[in-house]
Amino acid sequence: MPAATHLEVDAEQRLPTLYEFFHPGGILAQSSLAFEHRPGQYAMAREIEQCFADRRHLIAEAGTGTGKTLAYLLPALRRAREHKQRIIISTGTKNLQEQLFFKDVPFLKSLLGPLRVCYMKGRANYLCKQKLYALRDNPILSGLEEIDQFHHILTWESSTETGDRAEINALPEHSALWHKLDARSEVCLGQTCPNWEPCYITAMRRKALESDIVIVNHHLFFADLSIKQQAAGAPDAGILPEAAAVIFDEAHELEDVASQYFGIALSNHRFDELARDTESMLRAKGVSTAAIESATLNIRERSRMFFSSLPSNPSPSGSPIGRMEFSDRTDFLEDRGDAYIAASNALVHLESELDRLRDVEEASGLRKRAADIRAHMKFLLESDDPNNVFWIERRATMNLRSAARNARETTTPVAHAYTTHLQATPIDVSTLLADTLFMHYPSVILTSATLTVAEADGQPGFTHLKKRLGIPFPKELILASHFDYAKQALLYLPPTMPEPRHPDFVPQATEKIRRVLEITRGRAFCLFTSYAQMRELHDRLLSELPFPLLMQGSAPRHILLQQFRETPNAVLFGTSSFWQGVDVQGEQLSCVIVDKLPFAVPSDPIMKARIDAITSAGGNAFQDLQVPQAVIALKQGFGRLIRSLSDRGVLMLLDPRIRTTRYGATFLNSLPPYRRTDDITDVEKFFA
Repeated sequence: MPAATHLEVDAEQRLPTLYEFFHPGGILAQSSLAFEHRPGQYAMAREIEQCFADRRHLIAEAGTGTGKTLAYLLPALRRAREHKQRIIISTGTKNLQEQLFFKDVPFLKSLLGPLRVCYMKGRANYLCKQKLYALRDNPILSGLEEIDQFHHILTWESSTETGDRAEINALPEHSALWHKLDARSEVCLGQTCPNWEPCYITAMRRKALESDIVIVNHHLFFADLSIKQQAAGAPDAGILPEAAAVIFDEAHELEDVASQYFGIALSNHRFDELARDTESMLRAKGVSTAAIESATLNIRERSRMFFSSLPSNPSPSGSPIGRMEFSDRTDFLEDRGDAYIAASNALVHLESELDRLRDVEEASGLRKRAADIRAHMKFLLESDDPNNVFWIERRATMNLRSAARNARETTTPVAHAYTTHLQATPIDVSTLLADTLFMHYPSVILTSATLTVAEADGQPGFTHLKKRLGIPFPKELILASHFDYAKQALLYLPPTMPEPRHPDFVPQATEKIRRVLEITRGRAFCLFTSYAQMRELHDRLLSELPFPLLMQGSAPRHILLQQFRETPNAVLFGTSSFWQGVDVQGEQLSCVIVDKLPFAVPSDPIMKARIDAITSAGGNAFQDLQVPQAVIALKQGFGRLIRSLSDRGVLMLLDPRIRTTRYGATFLNSLPPYRRTDDITDVEKFFA
């Protein structure tokens, strides 16, 4: 069950019609907002309202500047108010979720009066009172830093109304202490908890049930959907309240997020957490049992042996960090099955020992966790489900990533510390989504600025999205951006660039980037498809440019963005996490440079499985999957530049394949109507 934050109101008055709100001279025009009538905004609002009435699904690409947030918020509020039907709004990021709740909803409230709206995050964002009080009474803390954090949290808990960790500015993003205190469901006692009534989760859930609109994010929504699917109709399954419709903003992310939550994941960290929480429970309850202590020790040892026995595919540097397909599971079970059986038996033993503690309420939750881990391990090793790809990922620990950054500046070797993750991911989620999402909700609205891909006739369409998501017979709407891209943006395609794999690509890319950044006086994002290329170009340009160069990995993402906004003429070098969800308006961002067409790595286990599945079915995986995904990613990257009517700037793509290949036309026809040039003097004139 997640927690929700609520706007307390008593709202029953009539809301204005869409025309009364959006038309020139209407409520919106008379507000404090700098208003300009946007026909696309009104058209989108009307289409959404009609889809609610007709119980239809809708795909709506609304170009940047359309005003899509208000275009879906008002129809949702009207539907909820007039028909007593709750609406869920799901966003791609927590940042957008909070912008909706703390900026857009209060703005509407100032115009419309009281509104019943809440927003919900995952349980790990909220404090568990029971855990906090248990740790207060039996303090087991590691080092001065944890002690200091604990006192901060204890003081904050006495005054917070929400229990949301976002309120604690001093708490590090990756605090190990918070992980011991959060309200994750696997350690929740439910209604048997002594703090059930004053619990932040309980209070927020009640408020969510009283709300007309519930604002969530995609990760929370699909975590909920996955739980409901696994529970197969159990009455209290799931974490979100029932709703009549769902609106997905940033809907281009749905396939990736759904794949993550419909899959199965198991890491060595889960075993360690189970053992640690069991031991903490024994200490907190004053229970002394050598059998359970022996069982937790056995869990740690057997899981360590199991994960170390998994196949490894080290890189040329010798590091095992990265992903690899686990295609030889049968051979693994034959050769090293003893490690798997030993880990499974260790879990069974812990379950049976915990079953003896019938008077300890926490023991049942720990026993269920052990059973869940065992079931997941069995699926990951023994399942023959053809719609799943099985793979292994080894991730550097946070301390190692910091050490690795330092190692680039020193000769000190870095130890290979990492966590191992065993994963199963659906190859095709279309059937799953058709059954659990589109059949369950009468109306599902998908919207984003980047949903279409140019089709055979050169016109934008939703064929790729409909096929990947399994949405049945939706209505379709394409709305042009409110921006004048032909005047506000110039797309520069350098005419003499070699192919990306050519040895001369990086030296020539360095020269082209340097020249353009001199013209723009910095003020740019340089977006890359790989960390290695980003670091190499950054290092080459560091001594050639007089501007501050910021690089992803040198600081947390939000700190880098703040530094970029506040540093005149800065240039930010970034990879995938800066291609979307970043909003920098004004002259500070006047140029976006992309090194290559952003094709996904074809050897990635999930991508490879999807390519193989399409090919086996007689399709063309390159045209049906790889190109459309890269088109949407490029549209997202270029979309960082023009964020308001007053923004101006240059886009540069260094990859010549957009001009020299047949599929390049798909990219060009899918982009907004930028003015294009291959003449550097046009870039100079643009900034003259």
